[in-house]
Amino acid sequence: MIPTWAQLAYLAAAVCFVLALKGLSSPKTARAGNLLGSVAALAAMIITFVVYDLDNFGWILGAIVVGCAIGIPAARLVAMTAMPQLVALFNGVGGGAAGLVAYLELADAETIFPLAAAVLTVPVGAIAFSGSVVTFLKLQELITTRPVTPPGGPIFFSIGLVAALVLAGLLYAGDGTDVWLGAILGAIALVVGVLLVLPVGGADVPVAISLLNAATGLAVAAGGYVLGNALLLIGGTLVGASGTILTRLMAQAMGRSVSSILFGAFRGGSTAGGGVVADRPVRSAGVDDIAIMLAYAQKVLIVPGYGLAVAQAQHTIHELAEHLESRGIEVDYAIHAVAGRMPGHMNVLLAEANVPYQKLLEMETANGQLRNTDVALVVGANDVVNPAARNSPGSPIYGMPILDVDQARAVVFLKRSMRPGFAGIENELLYDPKTTLLFGDAKESLTGLVSAVKAL
Repeated sequence: MIPTWAQLAYLAAAVCFVLALKGLSSPKTARAGNLLGSVAALAAMIITFVVYDLDNFGWILGAIVVGCAIGIPAARLVAMTAMPQLVALFNGVGGGAAGLVAYLELADAETIFPLAAAVLTVPVGAIAFSGSVVTFLKLQELITTRPVTPPGGPIFFSIGLVAALVLAGLLYAGDGTDVWLGAILGAIALVVGVLLVLPVGGADVPVAISLLNAATGLAVAAGGYVLGNALLLIGGTLVGASGTILTRLMAQAMGRSVSSILFGAFRGGSTAGGGVVADRPVRSAGVDDIAIMLAYAQKVLIVPGYGLAVAQAQHTIHELAEHLESRGIEVDYAIHAVAGRMPGHMNVLLAEANVPYQKLLEMETANGQLRNTDVALVVGANDVVNPAARNSPGSPIYGMPILDVDQARAVVFLKRSMRPGFAGIENELLYDPKTTLLFGDAKESLTGLVSAVKAL
């Protein structure tokens, strides 16, 4: 029996989880919210060691040491551009751990509902694990980012799903005592997870990560029910609920339904283009010409994207904005919900450079100002400003809400090359007569612009 003080401590930790999640909803309180959640999780773990008479204490402690040795350097050294990949890996580890715990507890689940929860957690955790590994490989570009539909993929996916349901039923009917049946169920679920995520491509991959995160939360919550741990149940439910809400919001930001994102390639659609670049003339200029355009504007709207993060140019662009503002120019930042491949990516990146939060305009606000913007400075963004989302019904991003950069009086596009964005499709904005391209590394180009503006 868990002592009363420990139950109250678990309850306090659960409340801290809720408050931490609330804190993460705003950049102003995100750091405090993250710290609060971390402290609550650490306190809950210590309480578990104190209250329970744990077997294999040495193995558990060793596993914690190994996990810290891997996790702490990974989190501290990861580049901002690789943050979505890190999230995918951490999510996969959580799902896999929940699935393994449920598998080990199958034979000990003596009543109906804990047994059902354990049987459910095994395949859900396995799908979250294997699916998250595939999303990591896609985002890291270790495999193609385009949708991959193996021959007979939809058929094998359907067969695997049905087989998993049948095996889960048999395992439940056998009171979870058949360890081989549980192992086969987990193995099939791993394959289902791979087949689920492989057809997702392009900018839709972060949506899949969010959905798998919700699945991991569900698995952890069910694992908490199996183990009789209310804190795991509450924490998992919070992750599952928030992950589900985030998935819907991201899908809406992409102008897509979750089903079309997951199964569009099965129906012959695509979430990525062919990546073909047309041989068409574009208008380009050097830093001096661009500096004059910026210095004599009244309003400049900066549109940051993944390329800005890759170049680690957030401090340089903030310096450019400060120089423009010193000349009496109004400068703001237009932020798309999924710019940078994950929600909040650009907010965090610009916060590193101490860009005031009030200058970060959400898409609806920015679109209302673009018609009155003299220069829209696009740095590393592509798909989120592509007019094909409005004008090309056959485009894979058609219907996705975008920043209406083409409505500005002039557009300056900083690009390394004419290579398409993550969705793999050509951007018609590059060929717009009022668009001027500045080719080169974003940080080097912005450094040149800072010097040129200062010299005017």
